[in-house]
Amino acid sequence: MLELICPLCQAALTAQGSRWCCSHGHSYDQARQGYLNLLLVQHKNSRQPGDTPAMLACRQAFLDAGHYQPVSDEINRLLSAGAPARLLDMGCGEGYYTARLANALSGCSLGGLDISKDAIHKAARRSRDIQWLVGSSARLPVADASLDAALCVFSPWSWEECLRSLKPGGQLLLVGPHADHLLSLRAALYDSIHPTPELIKALPSGLHIVSDSTLRYALDLESTDLGNLIGMTPHGFRSRPERQQALLEQGLSGLEVAMRMVLLQRSEEE
Repeated sequence: MLELICPLCQAALTAQGSRWCCSHGHSYDQARQGYLNLLLVQHKNSRQPGDTPAMLACRQAFLDAGHYQPVSDEINRLLSAGAPARLLDMGCGEGYYTARLANALSGCSLGGLDISKDAIHKAARRSRDIQWLVGSSARLPVADASLDAALCVFSPWSWEECLRSLKPGGQLLLVGPHADHLLSLRAALYDSIHPTPELIKALPSGLHIVSDSTLRYALDLESTDLGNLIGMTPHGFRSRPERQQALLEQGLSGLEVAMRMVLLQRSEEE
């Protein structure tokens, strides 16, 4: 199990049946689906933070069809090498990568955290062996220096929280888009293509890069899968509906996945 802390006072949380309590009397009920909601109202950035139910449905259909399985396989390979005992997937969404990682890491206590309650509700259906948490990556509900590894796929993260929660020698795997990722799709949806933000703008002291690679492969999608790909991303509401429809009718060639994967490690204490 992960070492959970109270989001209100940061004291350790312990399970008492289906309720998690801290020494200061704060308590949180575990949902019947198995997940724990540790996102305080004052820490929400909107009434329903995170991806919409429609985006989640598209993402689940697209990922379960196996189109990003090579990405998942590479994540599993990179993190398995360190044999972590405790790992948190930050921004886990509906749990595709988390559940496949759990199968690859025998004996690892694995948690999946997302700010979207709808996402965690879906994720909880994948596995009862994973600790599913509603919470924010800006305020991780885990104890200091308690994680052997953390994963972040296409989600926000906090350097400060990663450094606080990782053990000395602990690893952080960041996965995000290379500038070439889905380039033909973006070119078809927009008049001009905005530059892809750098995955790491400035590396804080206390973390160093172990490896930095880009996974590339071609995608050949039918109309339904292409629609799910558009719908699971911000392109679904940023681009014009008529352009989306034209793509679904005409198809798209030259589509390429280009995922950058940066594995970092927290420095060992002197």
